[in-house]
Amino acid sequence: MRKLLLLFVFFSFIGLHTQAQKRVSDTTVSTVLIQATYAFQIPGGDLTEYFGNNSTIGGGVSYKTYKNWLFGAFGHFIFGDQVNNRAEILKGISTSEGEVIDGNGLYTSLALFERGFHLQFKAGKLFNLLGSNPNSGIYVQGSLGYLMHRIRIETQFGTAPQLMDDYALGYDRMRGGLAYGGEIGYLLMSNSRLLNLSVALELTQVSAKSLRDYDFALMRKDDKSYTDQYFGIRISWMIPTYKRAPQQFYYY
Repeated sequence: MRKLLLLFVFFSFIGLHTQAQKRVSDTTVSTVLIQATYAFQIPGGDLTEYFGNNSTIGGGVSYKTYKNWLFGAFGHFIFGDQVNNRAEILKGISTSEGEVIDGNGLYTSLALFERGFHLQFKAGKLFNLLGSNPNSGIYVQGSLGYLMHRIRIETQFGTAPQLMDDYALGYDRMRGGLAYGGEIGYLLMSNSRLLNLSVALELTQVSAKSLRDYDFALMRKDDKSYTDQYFGIRISWMIPTYKRAPQQFYYY
């Protein structure tokens, strides 16, 4: 039994070692790509009413076929510190000078941030234009998913009861909806595990509605529909999962 077990392990190892190995420098490969991404984004449409530039960080998993089709699923965390129209947002609880008084009767220090997330599926095609090998070049992709954003309000020492717990929900302008868009970029894959990345220009548009039951500034529920846009540049670093072929050496 022990000999049979050793033989099984031996042949399993041989099978794994001799499976199809690939070199991206001269062969079009199919592979799963594990990705980490960062993007800098500029707002457009109705989004500019409350937010300025922001960033996203996230990751995902995509699959590249032998014919250079691309399919993937991604998740991104949205964050920024440029929030516009502070007086409009807090007008119901501000003094005539635009200050907010805390529970101790003192002016409180407030900080407003943009927060959100974006879940998306992507599909596209890689074209071997300006590519250093068959797996690199210019690519285009379309995306479909869901995006949500809101205003995060932080008070000094958490002493402003009008901006705590459920009360804060009436001021955060949370809205979200169907997000769709596209991107064009350049993807580089090398025979090295480390040098695999992409740079792309992207556009995302969101058909958004308020996700809160009550807006204190409006003194009612916000029933308006919004068109929010994000224009950005995204950098992705990728780890391919194909089995890399060894370097070839020739002796004369």
